[in-house]
Amino acid sequence: MIGAIIGDIAGSTYEFHSIKTKDFPLFAPGSNYTDDSLMSIAVASALMQAGKDVDFKTSVVSSMRQIAAKYPCPMGGYGGRFRHWLVSPHPRPYGSFGNGSAMRVSPCGDVAATLDEALELARQSAEVTHNHPEGMKGAQAVAAAIYLARIGESRDGIRSYIEQHFYPLHQTVDEIRPRYRFDETCQGTVPQAITAFLESVSFEDALRTAVSLGGDCDTLTDITCAIAWPFYARSGLDDTMVRLRDEALALLHDDLRGIVIQWEERYGGYKTTTNSKAN
Repeated sequence: MIGAIIGDIAGSTYEFHSIKTKDFPLFAPGSNYTDDSLMSIAVASALMQAGKDVDFKTSVVSSMRQIAAKYPCPMGGYGGRFRHWLVSPHPRPYGSFGNGSAMRVSPCGDVAATLDEALELARQSAEVTHNHPEGMKGAQAVAAAIYLARIGESRDGIRSYIEQHFYPLHQTVDEIRPRYRFDETCQGTVPQAITAFLESVSFEDALRTAVSLGGDCDTLTDITCAIAWPFYARSGLDDTMVRLRDEALALLHDDLRGIVIQWEERYGGYKTTTNSKAN
């Protein structure tokens, strides 16, 4: 989840102002977390609360609405239909295939014990709002990629699984970038985000590559970095990852930071490399 939050913050200033380059400050002046981070944290909170007395879907609905009530005006705002869902007395899914289901799903990939569990948790987290097949598909593809990255699968293995079960990934980043424009759908965001990860050589490079594509930049970079974080963290956090994590946590309000830290204590457990300082 921390990768998603870092990606969200890094992409926030470029959401409506694409830059199409990998040369930019990692956290530009004015960068901040958006609804993407808030709802990712809400899903993580729901997963930690779910148990015998409360099922996960019920907990997701409650957690997203509670956090949104406390933070009603994040940078970039909430999407129109989702905003209505948040305040509805009887919230129901509304058939969306927007990329909101994919931007908040990272905790499902982080916590799952099996690939099937990652897919099921992703489906449940999506369908409370995004019950269109493409909305659930986008969430499941991201959760699957995160799970596979976490357990040691190779880039080729992740690519193969996504292509077999979700999306073709035949375009390169250089082919996507020139014509890519703002797109809030899962099918217009998730394949591009996964491709940015697959072509990366480090977490920082994944982040820079995602931002360089443009589009719905905070969400696209959120998704890319949600996959890249566990993939590169397998061999330890480098200095840039440690610094970006610390800077991202510093931007969060205390209650949000507390949820992230609690999540990391339960499920994070990433070590630092020998030339990085432990947190």
